[in-house]
Amino acid sequence: MKRDIHPKYNKHIKVVCSCGNTFETGSTLEVDTLNVELCSKCHPFYTGEQKIVDTDNVVKKFEERAQKASKMSFTSKREKMEKRKAKRETSPKSSSTLTLKDMLANANISK
Repeated sequence: MKRDIHPKYNKHIKVVCSCGNTFETGSTLEVDTLNVELCSKCHPFYTGEQKIVDTDNVVKKFEERAQKASKMSFTSKREKMEKRKAKRETSPKSSSTLTLKDMLANANISK
């Protein structure tokens, strides 16, 4: 085996959570203190309480987009198709949509 290829293990690293909890652990990191946002004292999985941790305002941005979208009026595809169908049925046929048979029939009537 090769010597001196593994990192040195530091047995006493102090971990400080944003909730104020502190504890010691071991790691290969070369620091004395390690700052974390969540620990077992404040994580929702361990506490059973729902808590939103939003460091980059992601939740706030999502809620703003959802609120903006709720103000918009959306129609379903079925509603759009029904409107198009009703519009086609009520509008008279223009000359560009007439078939050759329709044009010949109109030509015979006008003679």
